[in-house]
Amino acid sequence: MPHPSIIRFRRLPARWAGFVMPLVLSVLMTFVVSAVATLRSRGLGSDFPSIWMSAWGLSWIVAFPTLLAVLPLVRRIVAAAVEPAR
Repeated sequence: MPHPSIIRFRRLPARWAGFVMPLVLSVLMTFVVSAVATLRSRGLGSDFPSIWMSAWGLSWIVAFPTLLAVLPLVRRIVAAAVEPAR
């Protein structure tokens, strides 16, 4: 029996994968890249977290729709560059 404090979520249908994958990818990538860019440009001061979160929010707002738009092109490029699985 699972531990009572574990929260269980219903899984989304497979048709949502094309939306969820770029969502997760954009969140993780912009989180890391904005941290590196903010750290490099501003240093690790007391205001770093607030500046980083502001930079991350702006970069995610740009990155997520961009990923949705370019993902079909990226899939075609990858399909042209990689042999199909047997």
